[in-house]
Amino acid sequence: MVWPIADVARMSGVTARTLRHYDEIGLLPPAWIGSNGHRYYEERQLLQLQQILVLRALGVGLAEVARILGDQVDELDALRSHHRRLVSERDRLDALADTVSRTIADLERSRKDGTPMTINRPENLFDGIQAADIDESLRDFPEHAEAARRATAAMSPAEIEAGQRARTERMIRLAELLAAGHPVDAEPVQSMIDEDYRLLGTIRSVPTEEYLAIARSCTENEQWNAAYEAIAPGLAAYQRAAMEAYAAARLT
Repeated sequence: MVWPIADVARMSGVTARTLRHYDEIGLLPPAWIGSNGHRYYEERQLLQLQQILVLRALGVGLAEVARILGDQVDELDALRSHHRRLVSERDRLDALADTVSRTIADLERSRKDGTPMTINRPENLFDGIQAADIDESLRDFPEHAEAARRATAAMSPAEIEAGQRARTERMIRLAELLAAGHPVDAEPVQSMIDEDYRLLGTIRSVPTEEYLAIARSCTENEQWNAAYEAIAPGLAAYQRAAMEAYAAARLT
């Protein structure tokens, strides 16, 4: 059976733009290209796409994905390897869920008592958090994701940890602005979004349309949406709307 690129994009949740990029870099060529220029995929390509998406979900960069796929000789062995990675990832996500749960409990207790939140071990806020979580919203933006990984590769473990803490702090600050009732176009909110936009720019210049697509991923990417909602209900939509307001006011 043969599937056109539009059907593959629909089934897999990967954009046609990303599939074309995978073809251009030799990671996932289609089975054949029609006279109309459209790409068509067969079962073998779908199985390979599954492997690519599993590895990407585990935070593996495109260059490493290509190496792994190139070294494979047996699909069953590959699936077993991916299964081991997924089990490991499940354990890490369980740890992350526990981290968020503890933070929610501490925040609820502090608000109920009217006292500041006390963190006995600040590092507990970051248990289970890895750099792969940060760029998951960029999975449909391979060029920017690769640039982000190159930047991370040049950092020390301490610098990576500091960056993770700073990102978490910004998410919490945005949640506080949401809870306080600030509109998405209010100055404190837009100031935070401007900070995020400038940080994106230190990695790679992001065109307006791509920036808007990244904004949409806050709600449309299930994993990233869940990460926002774990901090505060409605935070994903709030972040997206704030980014869209920023683009309308400053990028057009």
